[in-house]
Amino acid sequence: MSPLLYLQHCLSTNDEILFHPNFQSTDVIGMYTFHQTKGRGQYGNSWKTTEHQNVAFTIAVEETHFKNSGALINFYTAVILRDFIANLTKSEVKIKWPNDLIIKNKKVAGILIEKKARKYIIGIGINVLQKDFIDLPKAGSILTQTGQMMDLHLLARGLFQRFSYLFSLKIPEDIVSVYNKHLFRKDEISVFEIKGVRQNGIIQQTDSGGYLWINLEKDGVRKFFHKEIELLY
Repeated sequence: MSPLLYLQHCLSTNDEILFHPNFQSTDVIGMYTFHQTKGRGQYGNSWKTTEHQNVAFTIAVEETHFKNSGALINFYTAVILRDFIANLTKSEVKIKWPNDLIIKNKKVAGILIEKKARKYIIGIGINVLQKDFIDLPKAGSILTQTGQMMDLHLLARGLFQRFSYLFSLKIPEDIVSVYNKHLFRKDEISVFEIKGVRQNGIIQQTDSGGYLWINLEKDGVRKFFHKEIELLY
């Protein structure tokens, strides 16, 4: 089986994995910790986590495993993580475009995908046991949203096993449809902010290029890429 390394603490698993002894020689390798001090989210955002209550996980995969666009890799990763958490908790889990995981309107996990040294570096943060989100009103954990306690080591090992297996397969041809099936607030009236201006709209779908299509109250149907629009709920 491909190597999986546990670190007692680190700055960022996405950075530390680059120094893994088998990084260059192994197709798939993984790393996780429960104490990450400088985790990163999408677009330079920080990923704050409480020590020994959550999982910071990274898996590095040779680029030759994927012949698809970056958007489809993102969709595939989000769907794998969604299915993993849904099966683990027996709960409804939604994907908030582009790659946050939602249980009962709270973000419990996020994904950061980078490409370095001919590998895709896929970082995943999962809030597992944390209860206090006083400074993060849109965040929650598996515990707060489902009432379930999880063993952090077992969760991380199970996640690595699942990703290692599914990354050995081709991305399904219907991955965009599967992603859209689980899209958070799809076909519901929501409030969005575009360049500081708010208006109502309805999420219709994402497409294979990674764009989100929204029917806006004032502007009609438009497509948006990452950071061009914010969902306020």
